[in-house]
Amino acid sequence: MHPGPTHQHARRADHPRRHLPPLLAALLLALSGLPAQAATLRCGSALVSSGDHALVVLERCGEPASRSDLGQRQYGDAWGNFERLRIEEWVYGPRHGMYYFLRFEGERLTGITSRRRR
Repeated sequence: MHPGPTHQHARRADHPRRHLPPLLAALLLALSGLPAQAATLRCGSALVSSGDHALVVLERCGEPASRSDLGQRQYGDAWGNFERLRIEEWVYGPRHGMYYFLRFEGERLTGITSRRRR
């Protein structure tokens, strides 16, 4: 007759820490598909997010209430190649008392912030 598992061995198998690695792995896998600091704005039934092209934002959200040219940003690499990107801010709103500020660098949406009307 083979003895069954000891009480101590059975408790160890049910310990919550034994389930942590699979849960942690599942969480990391789920989050790995999300862009870092992704900002999203709902425009009717459509969404715009960081990384979207300015034409996509115009198509989904329409013409902004205002546009401001904030200048340019220059990016360079180790080989001496430089690229200048135009920086622009578009303002949408008010929508339910909120204004939404969309920042574009080189025609790509890089950030969305919001502020209540004063």
